[in-house]
Amino acid sequence: MFRTSLLIPTYNAGPEFENVLKSISVQGLTVDRKIIMDSESSDETILLAKKYGFETLTIKQVDFDHGYVRQLLADAASDCDIFIYLTQDCILKNKDSIKHLVDAFEEPKVGIAYGRQLPHIGAKTLESHARLFNYPSTSVVKKLSDKDKLGIKTASCSNSFAAYRNTALRDVGGFPSHTIFAEDVIVGGQILIKGWQIAYVADSEVYHSHDYTIKEEFKRYFDIGVFHSTNIWLLNEFGSAGGEGFKYLKSELKYVIKNNPLVLPKMTMSIAAKFLGYKLGMLHEKLSLKQKKAFSMHSKYWDKLEKNK
Repeated sequence: MFRTSLLIPTYNAGPEFENVLKSISVQGLTVDRKIIMDSESSDETILLAKKYGFETLTIKQVDFDHGYVRQLLADAASDCDIFIYLTQDCILKNKDSIKHLVDAFEEPKVGIAYGRQLPHIGAKTLESHARLFNYPSTSVVKKLSDKDKLGIKTASCSNSFAAYRNTALRDVGGFPSHTIFAEDVIVGGQILIKGWQIAYVADSEVYHSHDYTIKEEFKRYFDIGVFHSTNIWLLNEFGSAGGEGFKYLKSELKYVIKNNPLVLPKMTMSIAAKFLGYKLGMLHEKLSLKQKKAFSMHSKYWDKLEKNK
């Protein structure tokens, strides 16, 4: 039997957070420890977490970093074999969502397991397609040798709902202490290189999706560009994301025409925003601090970067 922990970074999670907590409370597999790491919420996030039996830890907003906070959570739960990460807006679909994820670790070479993210009930066309494309209905176990056919997607996983074997995470030195985001992909790549495997568990389902505006898509892809430019080793090891991006566009166009042609103008503008954002992100070193903060979805990253110079 594995000793398990459920770990959630939080910040002003809002009233919907209770739906997340309720979905956790009905799980068939009871986790041994439940911990949130809160970044100075001003709402009732901490009170709600305590109501549902969570241990609560806090961190200053200025110190927040996606990798750093998740490593702090891993350190807090170091007595556990499996770390299960969830985001504050991710609702477990059924009572076996966690069990299916943890079961993947019965295979001793699996270092990471991540679940299937479905669009929230009532999600719009573009956000629905994004989830259905990136999280198919068939499970797969990925290893380093798969990079020839899967490219950068070999290392893909998502800390919105993912679990890590303690020994595998320690084997790669834990989460990076400072990255704009995608700390999960960084660790995923390192874990594969070390000989571990990544399990995508399609039966382990959650509801999680976002309805981004055109401006938000620009900012998100700016950050992806920053991430890729500051982690060139990932592209060198696994290949660029260009081919996968083209597949996504073809799939999205087909899905939109079939389900809601009226969003074609938004889709076109979204593609342009993503392309421009990504290119600027790749060239971020040529931009001023003011520009980088204006273009980024994670503006506090730049403040912390300046602070640590």
